[in-house]
Amino acid sequence: MAKKGIVNGVDVDNLFGVIDAIKENPKIADFKFRAENKWVNGGYTRSTVKDFYGACETQTRSGFTLESAEHPVLLGEDQSANPVEYALHALAGCLTTSLVYHAAARGYKITEVSSTLEGELDLHGFLGMDENVRSGYDNIKVTFKVKGDVPEETLKELVQIAQARSPVYDMLTNPVRVSVQLEN
Repeated sequence: MAKKGIVNGVDVDNLFGVIDAIKENPKIADFKFRAENKWVNGGYTRSTVKDFYGACETQTRSGFTLESAEHPVLLGEDQSANPVEYALHALAGCLTTSLVYHAAARGYKITEVSSTLEGELDLHGFLGMDENVRSGYDNIKVTFKVKGDVPEETLKELVQIAQARSPVYDMLTNPVRVSVQLEN
């Protein structure tokens, strides 16, 4: 395979090296991400992410703190984005990364990606006022603007690939087993 170098900020040679390593040892692809959360006050919480398991070992880093809070109309003090806004951010980030990485792997140079997301949520579900209304988003609309040396038809294909390969898109559009337990 010829060297492809850096495309869209992605080291394509290393990307294909990872793919080859996973083909040789499929366990390399097994990852476990972790977060620890503490309630601060009202609707304000703080999460820390600092290590995860991947590539057959624990990967450590300095750590990141994520805060979530509610807007005053939702009885908060507006210290941060709220959890459902973080879900939109996670979806945008993952779709964008998926699009850019797959474009790079195919040799397409992207010069700009932006997106607008809007999620519709009815508080009747969260507040327990109507059992027929779900607690989370009922609908999310994502609009991409993508520029680069790429034909329009290929850009449309890359947006479809981003949806097919984005872990966050998958989690939001397919049921995920989540277990919640109380520990004393």
